[in-house]
Amino acid sequence: MISDGDFIRLSYTAKLEDGTIVDTTDEEVAKEHGIYNENARYGDIYAVIGKGHILPGLEEDIKGKEVGYKGTVEIPPEKAFGEYNPELKDTFSINRFKERPEIGQRVRIGDRIGTVERIVGRRVIVDFNHPLAGKKIVFEYEIKEKLEKPEDKIKALFVIHTGIDVKDVKIEGEKAIVEVSSDVYLNQLFLIGRYRAVKEIFEATDVKEIEIVERFEREQELLKLGEELKETEKEASEEKEGSRSEEKEESKEEA
Repeated sequence: MISDGDFIRLSYTAKLEDGTIVDTTDEEVAKEHGIYNENARYGDIYAVIGKGHILPGLEEDIKGKEVGYKGTVEIPPEKAFGEYNPELKDTFSINRFKERPEIGQRVRIGDRIGTVERIVGRRVIVDFNHPLAGKKIVFEYEIKEKLEKPEDKIKALFVIHTGIDVKDVKIEGEKAIVEVSSDVYLNQLFLIGRYRAVKEIFEATDVKEIEIVERFEREQELLKLGEELKETEKEASEEKEGSRSEEKEESKEEA
């Protein structure tokens, strides 16, 4: 029976009352319904019950269930993305934006993220409510696994907080060695999220020390270098062609 503190792996598809799919862990479903995000991580997700990793309404429904459970739950707004608050709107000068905003565009203002609702002259009205605020959400979900091994829990916490699947985790006494790919330190989400992951690892396991190790594989790194060189050569070639075209145009004008 699933209860507070349990680590679980699950899949889901979230819909509005009219059947419109708004989120899913299934990549094919996302593509089929036009909500695919190439920057998103698809596949089963992880959650620690009681830690707020998933919506309150979904978490409540999961408690008391067993691994293998498949079901549907309708979550009211207050246990999903909150009630809609008409006061969570602000008006900004269009000069506040680097590029001209468009209606419906998601924008960041300071530490807040909102949606451009209207553009009146040079004033931009931004709605800071969650796009799904005030809506009931219907979840179809399946509980795939309950994690027991500390290595699996550590991997799960890195996915939860950084969106990164670590390559390997080894426990040596009271020390955890977490192996990551060589490019993770270019990922801003990883750099920020790893601290939250580490904090919860210390809370959930007996680990006293965590070492994060980068792995560089010869074949992979040489291949990556080759691709970067090709891209650089391509950009240089395009820039050269552009310069030639400009010279031709200038010659025509002079003639």
